[in-house]
Amino acid sequence: MRAAPYLTVQDLGRHGFRDVAVPPGGAMDTFALSAANVLAGNDAGTAALEWSLGGGAIRFDRACTFALAGAVADAALEDMPVPQMTTVAAKAGDTLTVGGFSSGRFLYVAISGGITVDVLLGSRSTYLPAHFGGVEGRLIRTGDVLPVGDANNARVRAGFSAPADLSGDYARRSIRVIRGPQWSLFSDDDRNSFFSQPYSVGHTSDRTGYRLAGTAISARMGSLPSEAGCTGTIQLPPEGLPIVLMADSPTVGGYPKIGVVSSSDLPVLAQLRPGEDLHFEETTVADAQRRKRRAAASLYTLATLAQKS
Repeated sequence: MRAAPYLTVQDLGRHGFRDVAVPPGGAMDTFALSAANVLAGNDAGTAALEWSLGGGAIRFDRACTFALAGAVADAALEDMPVPQMTTVAAKAGDTLTVGGFSSGRFLYVAISGGITVDVLLGSRSTYLPAHFGGVEGRLIRTGDVLPVGDANNARVRAGFSAPADLSGDYARRSIRVIRGPQWSLFSDDDRNSFFSQPYSVGHTSDRTGYRLAGTAISARMGSLPSEAGCTGTIQLPPEGLPIVLMADSPTVGGYPKIGVVSSSDLPVLAQLRPGEDLHFEETTVADAQRRKRRAAASLYTLATLAQKS
């Protein structure tokens, strides 16, 4: 009915195509997308709406269940407030209105049955830089009608709300980082500065990468031969301020990589707005894997609790 300034279809992304320069893409906050889906009665990776930068409204043309997760927004179904992380039943003709965001950057709207735009390279995600996926490879516009799959309304209980301990720790500002491939090329002073100082998210940050503001470190080695990079890689360009590669980032790069954000912390980083502060702390691969398993267990528990007995 009224499209938000930024509104796309996203799922968990397309994997296995880095060799042909296609990044995984998908949701910026994979935990929120997955949580909204299981609350709506879907599989965790089902395609949903990624909503940002302002308000809007959508109308449900048939009865369904849906859920909101991620950014906290002023939302209402007709005149009734819609809380976060709650299974909500909508009737045919009902309108969901989303206003301003009080915290976070990306809101996910998962609808029972999922959004069934065409699958391309194993995913329904929109990849705006190359204009493919989602709805014709573009932002969703006012007046668009989105296809929805067969609903599994019977799987979940309307009115169920996720417990706080299963809703994600978005208040945390400490982002865990594993040492990157060029860690040994940085001086002790550079490493200490990287972990001891606060950074803030820059205003030019987007789905490609989050540029950080803070005190520059030397990055004295300049550019290196291009090599593969992954989502969460922290690059140091010549000016010495980090760029964290995000969902739509290029698959290769030549800047030295001081670290890689733990995948379990990427959702927390993704939800930070421009100007918000963060700092990095070092972790290990083993710890990152434990946290990833813990997040998967939380989603499984959430899906189990949301189901009708």
